[in-house]
Amino acid sequence: MSLSLAASNTVQGLRLLFPALIIYFLIILSYGVGAQNSSNVTNVGAIINGNSRIGKEQKTAMEIAAETFNNRSKTHKLILHFRNSSTDPFLAASAAEELIKEKKVEAIVGMETWQEAAQVADLVGNQAQIPVISFAAPSITPPLMQRRWPFLIRMAADGSAQMKCIADIVSAYHWKRVVVIYEDDGYGGDVGMLALLSEALQDVGSKIEHRLVLPQVSSLSNPNWVELEELLKLPTMQSRVYIVFQSSLPTVAHLFRVAEKMGLVGKESAWIITESITSLLDPHETSDISSTMKGTLGIKTYYTKNTNSFATFQKQFQTKYPEEGSPEPGIYALRAYDAIRIIAQAIGRMTSNNSTSLQLLLNTLFSNYTGLSGKMRFEAGEILYSPVLRIINIVDGKRFKELNFWTPDVGFSLEETGKIRDGDAGGVIWPGNLTRVPKGWAMPTAAKPMKIGVPGKTSFSKFVKVDPSLENSDKKKYVGFCIAIFDMVIERLNYSLPYEFEAFDGLYDDLVERVHNKVYDAAVGDITVLADRLEKVEFTQPYMESGLSMIVPAKPEKSTWMFMKPFTWQMWVVSGAILIYTMFVVWFLERPSNPEFGGPLKNQIGTATWFTFSSLFFSHREKIYSNLTRLVVVVWLFVVLILTSSYTANLSSMLTIQRLEPNVTGIEMLKRTNSKIGCDGDSFVMEYLQTVLGFKLENIVKVSSEYNYTKKFKSKTISAAFLELPYAKVFMNQYCEGYTATVPIYRFGGLSFIFQRGSPIARDFTKAILELLENGELKKLQNDWLTPENECPKNVTSNGPESLSLNSFTGLYVISGVTSSFCFLLSLAVWGRRFQQQEADQGNASPSPSEETLWNKTVRIARFFYKRELNIPTRAPTFGNYAEEWHSPRWDYSTASNTPEHPRTIRPTEIECVQQE
Repeated sequence: MSLSLAASNTVQGLRLLFPALIIYFLIILSYGVGAQNSSNVTNVGAIINGNSRIGKEQKTAMEIAAETFNNRSKTHKLILHFRNSSTDPFLAASAAEELIKEKKVEAIVGMETWQEAAQVADLVGNQAQIPVISFAAPSITPPLMQRRWPFLIRMAADGSAQMKCIADIVSAYHWKRVVVIYEDDGYGGDVGMLALLSEALQDVGSKIEHRLVLPQVSSLSNPNWVELEELLKLPTMQSRVYIVFQSSLPTVAHLFRVAEKMGLVGKESAWIITESITSLLDPHETSDISSTMKGTLGIKTYYTKNTNSFATFQKQFQTKYPEEGSPEPGIYALRAYDAIRIIAQAIGRMTSNNSTSLQLLLNTLFSNYTGLSGKMRFEAGEILYSPVLRIINIVDGKRFKELNFWTPDVGFSLEETGKIRDGDAGGVIWPGNLTRVPKGWAMPTAAKPMKIGVPGKTSFSKFVKVDPSLENSDKKKYVGFCIAIFDMVIERLNYSLPYEFEAFDGLYDDLVERVHNKVYDAAVGDITVLADRLEKVEFTQPYMESGLSMIVPAKPEKSTWMFMKPFTWQMWVVSGAILIYTMFVVWFLERPSNPEFGGPLKNQIGTATWFTFSSLFFSHREKIYSNLTRLVVVVWLFVVLILTSSYTANLSSMLTIQRLEPNVTGIEMLKRTNSKIGCDGDSFVMEYLQTVLGFKLENIVKVSSEYNYTKKFKSKTISAAFLELPYAKVFMNQYCEGYTATVPIYRFGGLSFIFQRGSPIARDFTKAILELLENGELKKLQNDWLTPENECPKNVTSNGPESLSLNSFTGLYVISGVTSSFCFLLSLAVWGRRFQQQEADQGNASPSPSEETLWNKTVRIARFFYKRELNIPTRAPTFGNYAEEWHSPRWDYSTASNTPEHPRTIRPTEIECVQQE
C-alpha cells in the first residue's frame, strides 16, 4: 500500500517535473538563438546636429546606407543609434559615452564640427578604443594628430584649400581689402580659418580689413538684430567685399536682410560664402534668403553626378528626406552615406576573419576608396587627396548656377581635370545686375563725394597752386600740373567719380597720415613715393621720375688753353706719335733717291719734319721719288683731313656754345668747407640730407619758395641747393643762365597720387596714367606746364661739347700705322737683300765674319743704309727687282716751271710727267 502510494507520488512528481524541463530547455534554446542573433548585429552610433539641414541630410543618407546593407545581408544586421548634439562638444562626448555603455556601439560616426570630433576622440575613442569617423576637419591640421587620436578618422579635408580658393577669387577681381563675418560658436572655431585666410590673402597682396563676429541665434532670447545693423555701420569699413564663414541658416538669413536694408548688397559690393553655408542652400529653394543673396559667390566640393550609383541614391534620398519635395543631397550627405558603406564592408570582412579588428579594416578600406563623395585616400587617419572645388553663383531666389572649377595645383579651370585654365570664377552675375566687376569698395556718390587733400603750400607753384581768394566751390581755385593730370585721368575713367578738393597746409608726411587715418580718401599733388609711406597708403603709377639734384651758381667757362680742348691729352699724344713715325718712314723711303733729303743729317731731319708737318696745312714743295712714299703720304693726308675737320668742328662748337663752370664741384667739398645749403623745409629732403648725406643741421637752410633760392644765392647765404629732380628741371628751365645742375645720383620712387590702402580707384588711376605716359600726352603736358621752351636761352648750357677722345680715331690711326709699317718693312727687305749682294761682290775685301765684332758689323750695316743710293738694274727682273722697280719708279711728279725748257714760275697747280733716265 505504502509502495504503491510512493510510486504514485513518484509518477505525479515526474508529471510536474516534465513540463518544467520542457520549459527550461525552451528557455535555454531561445537564449542560444538570441545570443547567436545578437552576435550578428553591429551597433553603430551616429552623433549629428538634428536641428540643422546638414544633420537631417546626414541622418537620411546613413539610414539609406544601413537599410541597403541590411536588405542584402542575410547573416548580419547594422543598427544605427542617432544622438543629437546640437554642435555642442560636451553633449557630443556625453552622447558617445552613453552609446558605448548602453548600446554597446562598435563605431561612432558624425560630428559636424571639429570641436565635437576632437572631444569625442579624446574622451571616448582613446578609452574605449573604438573607431571614431568624423565628417569634420580642423582648419589647420594639428601636429602628431595620429599619435594623439589613433582611433580617429576624418573624412573631410582641412580648410586650407577653401581659403586659398577664396584668396584666388579676391585676387582675380583685384580686391585688396575684405571684411570677414562669422558666427561665434563659443569655442573659437573660426580662429584657424582666419589665420589661413589672412595668410592666403597676404600671398595675393590683399588683407582682412575688419572682422565682424555675430552672436549665436540660440544665445539670444529675442534677436532683433539691432546690434548687427550698428556693427555694419562702422565708418572705417571702406571694403565692400564680405566673406561669410560658418554660420547657421537663421544667422545668415538675418545678416543678408540687414545688409540689403543698409544697401550693402548691391552695386560695388561682393559677397562670398563658404561651403558650410553653401550646403544649406538648394538650387530648387525659393526662400527669402536666396532672393537677398542674389549675386553671391559660393564654394562647394565637386562630386560626380552622372553615375548610376548616384542616381539610385538620389532617388532614395528624395523619397526619404522629410523636409523638401525634391532635394539634392549635398557633400555632407554623401560623406555620411560613404562612411556607413565602408563600415558595412568592414563588418562583412570581419565575419570571415574574426581575428582582424574593425579599426584595422577601416584603415585599409579608407586607404583607397571611391564613393559618391569622390575619391578618398587616407593615411594615418588623414585625407591626402586635393579636393576639387566648384564656384557657384546665386542667380535669383529660385536657383543658383555652377561656374568654374578650382584646384590647388591649377587654380580656376573650365573642367574638373584642370586642363583648360581660366583667369577667374567665370560668368558671374553680380549684385545689383552690375555688368562689370564690382570695385568692392565704398565708392563715392553725389551725396558723399570723395574727399581729396591737396597741398596748400608748395615751393613750386607750377605743380600745385591753391588760390585762397576764390572761396567758392569752383575747382578752378586748384590749378597746376598735378591738377591737370588728375583732370585727364578722371576723363579716362569708365565710371563717375564725384569728388571735392580740400587744401591742406601741413607737411607732406602729415598729408600722408591723413589719408592713412582715413580723414581723406585720397591726396593729389607732388607727393614722392618713399618706402615708409608705401606701408601706409596706396600709390599710383608715378607720373614723373624723382631724384636728388644739386644746383650751384656757375660762371661762363674761360681758358687760355681753349685751343687744346677739342682733343683729349691722349689724342694729342697719339697724334704727335703717329706724325713722328710717319716722318721717319718718309725720310727712310726718300733718303736714297730724293736729293731734297740729302745733305747733312740735321738738314735731312729738318726736311723730313718740315715735309710731314707742313702737310697739315698746305701742299709741300718737295718732290716725291718713291711710290712707297706716295702710298704713305696718301694715307697720312687722309688722316690729316679727318683730324683737321674734327678739330675745327669741335672748336667751333666750344666757342659758339657758352659753357658754365660750377663754383662747387661736389657734395664732399660742401661738407668739408661747412658751406650752407638750401632745401625745401616742408619735404623729406631736409631729413635725407642729414641722415643719408651727412650734412649738419646748422648748415641746412630752409627755403620756402622757388623765388627765394635765387635771393639766397645772390646774397651768398647758400652755396648750393638740393632739389628733387622735377623741381630742379623747373628751376633750371627758368634760371639757366647763372646756375648749373648735377645729374641725380640718389634716386627716389617718383611723384605720384595716393589713396587709402586697398582702394581699387588707385589701380584705375595707375592704368590711366600709364596710358598717358605711353601715348605721349603726359610729356606734352609736362612741357606746357613745367618746362616751356621760351624760358631758357638756347645758347647757354652746362653740358657743352666734350673733347674728342682717342676711341673715335683708333681705326684711322691703325690704318696709317699699318700702311707706314708695311712700306717701311718692304723697303727694308729690298735694301737688306742689296746689302747681301754687295757683301758677296766684295768677297775677300771684307773681313771674315769670325774676325768681325757685332758692333763693327752693326756700324757697317748702318753706314750702308745711310749712304745707300738707288741703282736700277738692267737684267730681267725677279721678285726683288719688282720690289726695286716699285721702290724706284720711272715717273715722278715735278712742276712745269722746274724743267729746263721753262723758266721757274710760281704755278704749283701745273704738273707734268717727266720720264726718269
